[in-house]
Amino acid sequence: MPTAITDQTNDVEASSTPLCHVVTPVGMLGYGLKEDETTAALRFYVATGVPTAMILDSGSTDSGPDRLAQGIMGCPRTAYVRDLRKLLKLVHEFHVPLIFSSAGGDGTDEHVREIVNVIEEIAAEKGNEGYSFKTVAIFSGIDKAVIRERLAAGEISGCGACVPPLTEEDIDASTRVVAQMGPEPFIDTMKANPDFDVIVGGRAYDPAPYVAYCAYLSGLNLDDWNSPEVQRQFGGFTHMGKILECGGTCAEPKSHGAIATVYTNGGFIISPLTPTARCTPVSVAAHTMYEKSRPDILHGPGGYFDLNSATYEQLPDNRSIRVRGSVFHFSKESGLPYQVKLEAGSIVGYRSMFMGSVRDPILIKQFDSLIDIVKGYAIGQHSNAAGEFQLDFHLYGKQDDEAASTTSSQEIFLIGEVLASSQELATSVAATARIAVIHGSYPGQKATSGNFAFGIGGKTVIELGPCSKFSMYHLMDLKDGEEHLSLEDNTTAPAHNGANSNGVDKQRKKLFTQSVSLIGKGDRSLPKLPAASTNGHSNGVKSNGEQRTAITTAVNGSKLNGHAKPTILGDLAKVVRSKNAGPYEITFDLIFESRDTYLKVKESGLLSPKTIADAYNLAESDIVWCGFFDPAQAFKATIPRIRGGKRTAGGSFMENDVHGSQQHLALVNMKLPEDLVAALV
Repeated sequence: MPTAITDQTNDVEASSTPLCHVVTPVGMLGYGLKEDETTAALRFYVATGVPTAMILDSGSTDSGPDRLAQGIMGCPRTAYVRDLRKLLKLVHEFHVPLIFSSAGGDGTDEHVREIVNVIEEIAAEKGNEGYSFKTVAIFSGIDKAVIRERLAAGEISGCGACVPPLTEEDIDASTRVVAQMGPEPFIDTMKANPDFDVIVGGRAYDPAPYVAYCAYLSGLNLDDWNSPEVQRQFGGFTHMGKILECGGTCAEPKSHGAIATVYTNGGFIISPLTPTARCTPVSVAAHTMYEKSRPDILHGPGGYFDLNSATYEQLPDNRSIRVRGSVFHFSKESGLPYQVKLEAGSIVGYRSMFMGSVRDPILIKQFDSLIDIVKGYAIGQHSNAAGEFQLDFHLYGKQDDEAASTTSSQEIFLIGEVLASSQELATSVAATARIAVIHGSYPGQKATSGNFAFGIGGKTVIELGPCSKFSMYHLMDLKDGEEHLSLEDNTTAPAHNGANSNGVDKQRKKLFTQSVSLIGKGDRSLPKLPAASTNGHSNGVKSNGEQRTAITTAVNGSKLNGHAKPTILGDLAKVVRSKNAGPYEITFDLIFESRDTYLKVKESGLLSPKTIADAYNLAESDIVWCGFFDPAQAFKATIPRIRGGKRTAGGSFMENDVHGSQQHLALVNMKLPEDLVAALV
């Protein structure tokens, strides 16, 4: 397994000496991967003799709070078995380590243990008798007693301006709590177990395992945090991890996975796994700002990395990008404590729903009135019911009066959603509301047999079970050294309030702990030689290859992005996207292919805090961040997540876009001022 590099090199050598190759087969473990592409990449890179690893992410809060609140894995267990069966085969064949974090989707201790169980099952399968994996599990569950102590000391704050203060009630309601580890626990276990084969990490900052592998190999001394060289190296390693943790999303078209060749000075070259895809300076720079509140300063455990001096250069193969210039600033530089992000969810009730459609034009014209009648009927029928409930509706396809008047036919799809203090009450309210929608009367009614087309999936009312919400998304100050891993059996008395632990109900002395096991019956004394290289493999990158700077082609003639005369912002931007930036924020990115178009839009004043506020019916003071990012030829704006007129976290009752990926239409349809159009055509 990998050996740390301790020899000192000068700046010239550091910029041309590969430290390692990192292969990310897919952006999320459990999503499926292309084994042939990963195999081809490993065959090429392992044969170079440079340390090579497979590293990937396995977690996110993107899908809402259910994983944390209810202990649900992010993908079906069978999906993890499928992906790990392929990956462990490659670990065995090529003798490369496999490192991933946030096991099971949320990185809770129980899911770390479950994924280790999956590895054990695969190693025991027929045909895998030669498997032998030294496997390290890292646990990041946090004892509630520690959180209460830090809250009382004023050492916990919201992760962003949109996150409400943490309360004792939030702590009590949280079913389990995890912390996003930084790279330190991964580095510590690599040093303690240099012959590791697999690291199964608990919840961690997405780039953490990438940073750790590079820092371990380079022998980076994190105690030397004031050194410009360490800041540059750590910044580059973090930047690489930020891009690679999403796999090949940084490519055009999107690839399943991606590869990075990392150099000893922190610079790196990135390319997609899929041979027909390519990375460009804009696509890589743009992905750096993906799902983040701002594009230039990205905070994480122990500090932040600064991208303002980062450069992105296209290499001669026209599909690989060399990235340099990122700098990491450690919290200690400013005399601030190391912070980790706490994540937790709680259960707030139980949900039931029903769904169907309405097509009658007479009813559609007065549909809002019917909804009011339905709500009143459901409330009246449950006036004496024990417990509380809320009833509301998702409506799809409903047009305003002007649009409806010009449409010959229209259909509204309706989902009735109920949140109640018990499943029985939620189902009763949903069933009552459904009957009211079907048989409610309205002026001018002609279709007296029923108002509602239903029966999708053979169900009338669907019981959804517990309803969750985020109860923690907060930063906690650590004591000196708590960011590191406990390498001993640091357990004593039983834990308080059901706190997490390493599989037994014990209380920790340190925050992050590990367990080490040897999985499989193979003979580890046998030499394992890498497979031979294949000449001309498309993923090969010459470390001393000639560079060329980024080229952006100005648009000539009268057409821009295929539009003879642009009228809306969507006609100009190559990418217009929205995405959650954590549970409490939505961020918008507009990326322009032409440098000339980008600069003219930037100079026009079309995009500003005021225009974003107007587009989304917000006050300017609500805007979290708004501005242009020249390296990506992009504009970014970040706003609070709002539902029902109130700031709220993603997921929970009445959520309809937990990913936040369908909130960009107001920007797509923003009308262009005439002077900008004249300057462009």
